Amino acid sequence: MSDVAIIDYGMGNLRSVAKAIEHVAPDKQVVVTSDPAVVAAAGRVVFPGQGAMPDCMRELELRGLRGAVFDAAASKPFLGICIGQQMLFGHSEEGDVPGLGILPGNVVRFPDMKMVAADGSRLKVPHMGWNEVRQCHAHPMWDGIPDGERFYFVHSYFVVPDEGSLVAAETDYGLRFTSAVARANIFAVQFHPEKSAQAGLRMLANFMSWAP
Repeated sequence: MSDVAIIDYGMGNLRSVAKAIEHVAPDKQVVVTSDPAVVAAAGRVVFPGQGAMPDCMRELELRGLRGAVFDAAASKPFLGICIGQQMLFGHSEEGDVPGLGILPGNVVRFPDMKMVAADGSRLKVPHMGWNEVRQCHAHPMWDGIPDGERFYFVHSYFVVPDEGSLVAAETDYGLRFTSAVARANIFAVQFHPEKSAQAGLRMLANFMSWAP
């Protein structure tokens, strides 16, 4: 049994996530896997992803991993990253596809009319680069991370939870959007902790010691 399984459904640079976790938890066994049985046996699970939502959902289904994601999200410390956060929700505007529906809400694109900076200049989509993350409430995953710390983003869509209690952090980019969600044993972020220097490493270290 591994300490942490990183779910591999063919989308995203999973090795960078694995390397970052190995860096903060060198005594733990980290596996990148597309085997549902290995995911089921792991102590904790990371669900990352990059790319388009329709492609990610299709690849997850083709590899027979949908059930493994549901079971992990219901039973053990679970970290969603980027598309891995978006896929937890019910529906995405990107390709007009259903998500997993584990969390209630939708995924929407940054609206063109809101993509204006304070100085009047146009903001680009995708939202790419470093931005502040404002914590909405205390959570073990924020331990040692100052409110307003900057994390690295690459995305054109963001989640809109149906329940305000799910929102763990918000970020401003033309409008204020949800950049982290939390419920029970699930914590999921729109940004990339594995690309976010010391703050990201601290979050991954928190995940490895989190006991929800």
